Amino acid sequence: MIWNRAGPTSEQPAFVERRRWPRISEAPLCGNATDLPELVSLPFSTSNEAPGRRFSAWKERMAPLIDACLPESSRVDDCFAANQTVWNLEGALLIQQETSAFSYERSPDKVRFSAIDHWQITFLRTGKTWTSVNGHVVENEPGMMEIRALGCPFYGRTISAQSVTLILPCDLFADYGGLPGASNNIVLGGTRVKLLADYIAFLEANLNRLTRDDLRGVRNQLQEMIFHSVAPLVDSHANGDRSSEIGLMTKARRFIQSNLGSADLTPETLSRELAISRTRLYELFQASGGVLNYIRRRRLLAARAALADVSNGQRIADIASDLGFESAANFSRAFTHEFGYSPSDVRRHTGECKIDHLPRMAEASTFGDWLNTLGI
Repeated sequence: MIWNRAGPTSEQPAFVERRRWPRISEAPLCGNATDLPELVSLPFSTSNEAPGRRFSAWKERMAPLIDACLPESSRVDDCFAANQTVWNLEGALLIQQETSAFSYERSPDKVRFSAIDHWQITFLRTGKTWTSVNGHVVENEPGMMEIRALGCPFYGRTISAQSVTLILPCDLFADYGGLPGASNNIVLGGTRVKLLADYIAFLEANLNRLTRDDLRGVRNQLQEMIFHSVAPLVDSHANGDRSSEIGLMTKARRFIQSNLGSADLTPETLSRELAISRTRLYELFQASGGVLNYIRRRRLLAARAALADVSNGQRIADIASDLGFESAANFSRAFTHEFGYSPSDVRRHTGECKIDHLPRMAEASTFGDWLNTLGI
């Protein structure tokens, strides 16, 4: 209540804002995506096929990656249902999928000339799968994360299921020295896996709004979240509760990956870099078959990637020398023993598959074309 000479009044004095500096309105910082290229997707549905042709269409769709078969209780003329959308993350694929029950196999013949190792990471929304690698069977179910190396043969089956899958090159994790070797054909759970699943669900909800300019950040986020979801669980399970050693393993993998071509990449050098004893170093790499075996395999994987690169005109002997092999003959023997085919076989196969160049993702029209852009 304010008093004046005429008596009380309910009027309030006008508010006067006093500023030392004038107010300047700033627009929010956000990109205008209207003119930016959108992500490319590749949809597929068996509903577009005649009932008796639906499973055949699905089998043809997946043939570049796996061989698909109907369960024994099903017939070809049954109405097999499958819906799939593949999204191009340019260097990785995100696959949304819903299918009826079927069996699958990635045979040694399919693996034989895979140019680059890739990881397949699957989150089930519904259903269950059972997959065997070297006689070891894992069961995946909703709420879990399944990870498998496409460079190894496997077979399994799924009941009717809905899933989202990432196919990622192993080289995406090169800065970390790669995912642990024991990551193949395992199922993981826990808080970190839940956070990763939530991030992927966020990506799915926004795929139609993302542009190609967003992809670098998306891949970097996936790389970091996947590595820090997988490595601690795998390392602790394989070697006991040794959280202090996870940092050592990460540092060791990075150092090895950064020095694959150095003749000085030896256990002694690595021990000095990590400031640990030779005995401790061998304990760290026991699950990988020893430090020398790990270094040798990383060099051979790098050599295989270089040989399969259609733009790499280096001689096989030069690639071997650059990666620390003493002679082309020693390299060829080690390569053939590791992969079951020779370096020249890779070059020959790459040359036969090359027409002018590998298809760019924007030019690719089939699932197989898109897998080819990843070197699978």
